[in-house]
Amino acid sequence: MTATLFQATPDVIKPYALMDLDDTLFQTQRKIDAWNLPTAESANLVYATVNKQGEPLSFMSQRQSSLFNWLLSSTELIAVTARDRSEVQRVKLPFDSWQVLTHGAIILTPDGELLNTWQQHMHIALAPLQDKLNQLSQLFANHSQNDSSQLIFTPHTDGFHKHLNHKDAEKETLIIYLAIKHAKKNHQALVELAEQLPKLIRDFDRDFYVHVNANNLAILPHAVHKRHAVQFLLENHLDDQRPSFGFGDSLADLPFLQLLDWYGAPNHGQLHDNISSL
Repeated sequence: MTATLFQATPDVIKPYALMDLDDTLFQTQRKIDAWNLPTAESANLVYATVNKQGEPLSFMSQRQSSLFNWLLSSTELIAVTARDRSEVQRVKLPFDSWQVLTHGAIILTPDGELLNTWQQHMHIALAPLQDKLNQLSQLFANHSQNDSSQLIFTPHTDGFHKHLNHKDAEKETLIIYLAIKHAKKNHQALVELAEQLPKLIRDFDRDFYVHVNANNLAILPHAVHKRHAVQFLLENHLDDQRPSFGFGDSLADLPFLQLLDWYGAPNHGQLHDNISSL
């Protein structure tokens, strides 16, 4: 064996910290109350996001704020989030490294630019599914217009270049995934809807998967996943000699977390609840 004895050194190598955002680093006041989070008295709260009107919407407790401050100073912090490019603009926290957005469909470079190779890859994957995504969009748009419907439907789109040289390439707006919320936050109604989805369109399971967490239902192409984007970063852009760890609150976070050296979850939320039930 050629192993050596550990010796402390002042040359600290910052690990990568790949972090989900909503309900991991911050959450709404409603969830703060539901989870009875410590150090979350009004005087200790720090707002992390704003709504479309610019008003504070999600907050960090004192402990969460301290954790985030430590992450900023001690790691290279990479956001990995379901938020799209417009939604992440409402997160008022400083990020200066890579960002994985829209469930993994979008990767931003540390300069805030779209990663062109990933853009082309996603265009190839998403373009053939546009007809089916448009069919589903029309179905849910019609349903949500029904006065008795409690569903709030949102298609998430972005522009994708067909070729690597984005300056000269045509940019095409594609639907990435479909999101549905319940106006009265009826989680069970979303679970029941998820069970019915495979009956709505032919070969649904072949092309799509469904994720339900709290008051969020997402219909996603199999090509769109945080794990795929994180794996691409790890293999092509991040230093494989540097350690990595991460946190996420959702079952949908687990596949990307399992790519890392260490991972964990907050002591609340979907992933924690499922671990506790084992």
